[in-house]
Amino acid sequence: MIDIESMQEKLAALRIEHRDLDEIIDRLTADGPMNQLQIQRLKKRKLLLKDQITMIESRILPDIIA
Repeated sequence: MIDIESMQEKLAALRIEHRDLDEIIDRLTADGPMNQLQIQRLKKRKLLLKDQITMIESRILPDIIA
């Protein structure tokens, strides 16, 4: 039970970081000249976070084939 609680806490933290990165990327692209390398790195980090979120979600709520 503790393991599931810790995974849920980790999931919440990852979702917050993912949302924050999304806001940062939006802000950087909206501002004038942009640093493409920085934006590319942030997007890569965002994708890695999404993969981690998906992995944890599948461990918490596994697919049950009825």
